[in-house]
Amino acid sequence: MTRARAMVSRCLGVAGARDVAGAATLADSLGYLAATPYRRDLDMEAGLAGAQRAVSATLLWHLRVLAGWQPRAGTAMLRLLASGFETANVDDHARVLSGAEQLPAVRPYRLGALATAWPRLSEAGSPAELRAALAGSVWGDPGADSAAAVAVGIRIAAAQRTAAAVPQAVHWAAGRLALLVGREVFLADRALTPPSARRAARVLGSDAVGAASFPDFARRLPATARWVMDGIETPADLWRAETRWWIRLQRDGRDLMRGSGLGSSPVVGAVALLSADAWRVRGALELAARGGGSLEALDVLV
Repeated sequence: MTRARAMVSRCLGVAGARDVAGAATLADSLGYLAATPYRRDLDMEAGLAGAQRAVSATLLWHLRVLAGWQPRAGTAMLRLLASGFETANVDDHARVLSGAEQLPAVRPYRLGALATAWPRLSEAGSPAELRAALAGSVWGDPGADSAAAVAVGIRIAAAQRTAAAVPQAVHWAAGRLALLVGREVFLADRALTPPSARRAARVLGSDAVGAASFPDFARRLPATARWVMDGIETPADLWRAETRWWIRLQRDGRDLMRGSGLGSSPVVGAVALLSADAWRVRGALELAARGGGSLEALDVLV
């Protein structure tokens, strides 16, 4: 508990993010961040994307440190909660393997003990090899070898595994999965592959995953996920649900940190608060890159 609180003290908080967002230029905002815990991996000459990635890399470092303080079960839990970094590495690798676009070189996130299958996945030399490597790992077969199918499939698997293994994160995982399925099926108009649909149904239910319209999808979601879609009437409004997801993540994180006892809840709460802080800072950097603005405009940037 004490170590989790110590790690959360490294958050910039709303006031700090407001200062970043209000900077007149991106360079000014980076100068501010250089005097904060987010200075790790920060390149003062970086563009917006590079600066935001550096913020994410600092979050990953904090989670790695937190994992180093945990027993084996705690590390396994953190590996699930931090799985977004492995999915990002897989995304980048899948796009490079697809050869569909010219991509700038992106250094993979350094996962350390938080890696699940990344070292082996990184060795895949073709889309088919990457799909086979995923199928032979805990992530499972994404159902196709396109970069889009891989990206969706591994995220659905991550949400399903997190919901099953981390009780405190069930609502986060289910809500995140509802957002993902809603965007993919009803906004991008892409059907889920059969393996991904089956995994999604384990969390959201087969009625929701098989819904023919967005209103039916939202209505048929279980309570663990329905909250994120409350009042969302069309897929075009999913950005509002995304904001709601982050707000709940932060609120729940604070509640978990206030809890007593020696269980895992304070650690899960610390992960939530650190993640929400990094999200806010990334959004604040975008505002600064646009010439500065009110932190409340983050709702629009999601």
